Parts: sequence; C-alpha cells; structure tokens
Amino acid sequence: MNYRMILFLIGYILRVEAAFMVPALAVALLYHEQASVSGFFITILILLAVSMLTVFVRPEKRTLYVRDGMFTVALAWIAVSFFGALPFFLSGSIPSFVDCIFETVSGFTTTGASILTNVEGLPFGMLYWRSFTHWLGGMGVLVFLLAIVPLAKGSGNSLHLLRAESPGPQVGKLVPKMRDTATILYGIYIVLSLIEVIFLLAGGMSLFDSITTMFGTAGTGGFGVKNDSIAGYSPYLQVVVTVFMALFGVNFNIFYLLLIREFSKAFHNEELRAYLGIMLGSIMIITVDIMPMFGNRFGEALRHAAFQVSSIMTTTGFATTDFNVWPELSRVILVVLMIVGASAGSTGGGIKVSRLLLLLKSAKRDLQKMLRPRAVKTVRMDGEMIDDATLRGVHAYMTVYCAIAVVSILLIALDNFSFESNLTAVLACLNNIGPGLGVVGPIENYSVFSDFSKVILTANMLIGRLEIFPILLLFAPSMWKKI
Repeated sequence: MNYRMILFLIGYILRVEAAFMVPALAVALLYHEQASVSGFFITILILLAVSMLTVFVRPEKRTLYVRDGMFTVALAWIAVSFFGALPFFLSGSIPSFVDCIFETVSGFTTTGASILTNVEGLPFGMLYWRSFTHWLGGMGVLVFLLAIVPLAKGSGNSLHLLRAESPGPQVGKLVPKMRDTATILYGIYIVLSLIEVIFLLAGGMSLFDSITTMFGTAGTGGFGVKNDSIAGYSPYLQVVVTVFMALFGVNFNIFYLLLIREFSKAFHNEELRAYLGIMLGSIMIITVDIMPMFGNRFGEALRHAAFQVSSIMTTTGFATTDFNVWPELSRVILVVLMIVGASAGSTGGGIKVSRLLLLLKSAKRDLQKMLRPRAVKTVRMDGEMIDDATLRGVHAYMTVYCAIAVVSILLIALDNFSFESNLTAVLACLNNIGPGLGVVGPIENYSVFSDFSKVILTANMLIGRLEIFPILLLFAPSMWKKI
C-alpha cells in the first residue's frame, strides 16, 4: 500500500473542496447571512490546515495499484463528506451532526434523500452548497482532479482511480492519455450543464434557481430549493428538466462518439437502446395508468409520467407530483426503475442498464449450455466478447448488492415503519435516488428515522455511489498491509 501517495492525493482533494466552498461563501456574503459566512470560513480554514499537513508527505513513488486506487477513492469520499458537513453544523443550519453527515453524503453521492422538513428555510449560501455537492459528486471528485492535475505516474495508475469512482461494470479510456479522458468527460459535463442553465433562464427561472436546479439535474441528485421540488415551476421548465435528466443518464461515451461523428456506433449502442426503450415503455404504460387521476387529459398525464420516469430511472429524485398516491402498477414500475437505474458511465445510479443486459445475456448463455453442454457460447455486447472476469464481477456485484439490501432492511426495521417504507428507503439510498414510498415518499423526508437508521442509510448511499467494493474493502485486513 502506497500510504504516502494516498495521503498526498487526499490532501489535494481537501484543498479542492476548500476552493469549491468559496462560491458558497460568496453567496452567503451576498445575502448577508452571517452564520453561514462563519460556517464556511471556519470550514475552509480547517480544510486548508488539514490539507497542508499532507504537503510535507512527499511520496517516494507515484505508483498506484488497484487496491491503492480503491482505498484512495473510499477514504477521499468519506473525508469530503465529513468536512462538507461542517458548514451546516457550524452555522447551526442543521443542529444534529448525524443529520449534517446524512444530508452531505446524500449530496455528494447524488442521492437527494433529505432530513430537512423546510428546505426553503435554509440560508441561500447553504442551499447553494447543498446543491453544488450534487454537481461535484455527479462526475466524481477524483475524475475532476485527474482532469486538472497529473496525479499519478502513468495513465494506467490513474485509471485505477477512475475505475474505483466511475459507475459501471467496465471503465476504460476514451483516448490514450488518462488525463485527456478525464478532461473530455468533464468538458462534456460542463457544456451540458451550461446549456441547461440557458434553457432554464429562457423559461423565466431566476439565476439562483437555474444554477441550483442544474446542479441537481446534472449530478442526477435531486436537491431542490423549494419545498415542492419542481412542482411549482411552469410546464415548460418541467419539460426542460425532464429532458436533461434523461440526457445525464446516458453513458458519456455516447456524447463523445457524437462529437467525433461516430453516429452509427453511438446509435447502435445496445445499452443506449435498452435505456431509451425501458424509459419510453415505462412512460407510456404509466401515462395510461394515471390518466384518470388527471381528468383523462393525456398531455398532462404524459408530462408527469415522463418527468417521474426520467427522475427515478436516472436516480435524480425530483418530483412534480406525489407519485406515492399513484395506482399500484405505476408505483411498482417506479420501484423496478429504482433498481435498474441509468446507464454505466453516466452520473446516474442504480445497478445500471449494462449490468442488467449482461445478466440477461449470461443467463441466456447458461440456459443454452444446459441444453447443449458441448456448445461454445460467448456473451457479447456491441459485437465485442465480454470476458469471464467481467461477468464474474457482475454476478459478485449483484450477490453482495442483494445481501447489503437485505441486511439494511432488517436493521432499519427496528424503527417499526412499514415494509414498503423500509424497502424503498434502502433501495432509494443504495441506488442513490432519494425519494421512495410510504414515509419516504416525494412529499416526505428521512427525518422520521432514528440516528441509527440514518447511519445505516448513509452507509448505503456511499456503498451505492462507489459501487460497493471500494467501501467494503476498507474492512478487509489485507487492504491495510503494506507491500
């Protein structure tokens, strides 16, 4: 384990977090929010002080191996969440430190689950920081660093960081140099974010609301600045958010293929077609199912159905209506979409459409081998053969995913809420969605849970965002041995 390099990287990350708090501090100053100004200023000083201690830790070697990458990413996310929670606590905006950690982890992991009963009562500076954590966590803190700083010697070493932080069963480079790949990803991310802000401003949304809504949409997180989420905005603004949620749920490799004019390769991507097919099919079924609730007005039912399907499948968590009171068929479809999630390589959560496709293709191959044991069958995605190591990784992921979900449901059941509430709360946090059903529905929040349950759900959010293994490997004794 290259401890010096790991500390060096975490120091960099903490300095970046301090820099990103400066705009939030400026917003607090603009609105004369003294408590928020103090909270941000003290936290920035603490971050700089702690990070400066790592300046003297000069790594002898800048080599990172697989476990180093996972270890760094896991510790980095825990560190930025802890320090990111301090402004809420120091300013008194959220009195309980457990609640501060829950809210901040929910932000950075782009979950959008909240313990706040009155979002609009939060100071503007805190609202800005709360939403910005989505944008930073959406693409990933380490990916941002890879884009601006040559962190590790050799692109292969940096790739371990990208693989540990980026969602999906397979993560690769777009171009030969790892730093260029990270720069391209963030470039696409920033351009799409700016385009959304322009469309929101064109619809009459204020600049502050446009920026914070963009943060929640781009990071597929769902923190809003209004108590009713997106319900109070015009149909035009709701449609804009619907479209951009769907776009940010697409694998960013597809946007790169479009940029280099590989249109055929982009549009024939199996995951993209499955993602769009599942989304459009779900929208049509739910539209028909909920039409009587909207006076049989097809257009209005379609708008709400499209928004909620896009929000849940991309794991954003925004809402325009209380889907907790929708017919059972629509509610079940939304729960299924919670599990499926968005595309690999996007800012969305869930198990990912590509994993679902690989599981189905693997099951089909195994059934065929049962009928014809001597036949040689391979699993292919987009015409390329998927190796057995990747398939074993997908099956291992699903096995551990199910085990964590079951244990978490049993643990939070101690609070004596309904099975529907417990199940969807765990799924919503593990898949980084936010709202669920029952006591955690779109017009409710997570404040009703005990501190113990909040800790469990917070762990679920981190485990889900980092795709399980980086966090779990922290508890493996072999991870701490220095080789």
